[in-house]
Amino acid sequence: MPEKKTSVSKNSKNTDRRMTKPQVPRTPPNSEPAHKTQVPTLSNGARQLATFEAAIKLFNARKFKEARDLFQEAAGGPERDVAQRSRVHTSMCERRLQQTPAVNLGTAEDCYNYGVAMINARNMAEARAHLEKALQLAPGEDHIHYALALAQGLSGDFASAHDNLRMAIELEPRNRMIARQDADFAPLVHQAAIHLLLFPEKKSW
Repeated sequence: MPEKKTSVSKNSKNTDRRMTKPQVPRTPPNSEPAHKTQVPTLSNGARQLATFEAAIKLFNARKFKEARDLFQEAAGGPERDVAQRSRVHTSMCERRLQQTPAVNLGTAEDCYNYGVAMINARNMAEARAHLEKALQLAPGEDHIHYALALAQGLSGDFASAHDNLRMAIELEPRNRMIARQDADFAPLVHQAAIHLLLFPEKKSW
């Protein structure tokens, strides 16, 4: 009798285990939708963190423009803490980018070269600011007046462009012919005052 009881108990345990096994897989289907919705969030958060860490490396390497672009991307991610730090570092990059020219450009020629580069990049606000500084550091330089006239004209300030171009021609008459052949000046030639300055022989009374 005791042996039968033990055997029965073993069988009962086996049957209990068998009974419980079918019930286990029934619960995951109920939890699967919640688990599936979390996967994209985790992947997006991981991607956001990876972008932030890459931006930090660029920031430490003083590549502020590239770092700023990645910080801006990370700021749009789902993790609030990473997004907040990304926005803070974006502002830091902006300040560094604004300060860099003032720190690195100390001479008139440096400011002039940077201003010409900004004209080529069609960033006329930066070009004018640095060419005006170059003119303050080295007044009376015809090539600075010439470049400043171009930056002012391309930004729509035709009166100032005329004055600086006139000064450039007075300081160096060859600048009149240079401006005639300069493709960058082509959009400004249709302005009456500038046209008259470049082609005085066409003046009609």
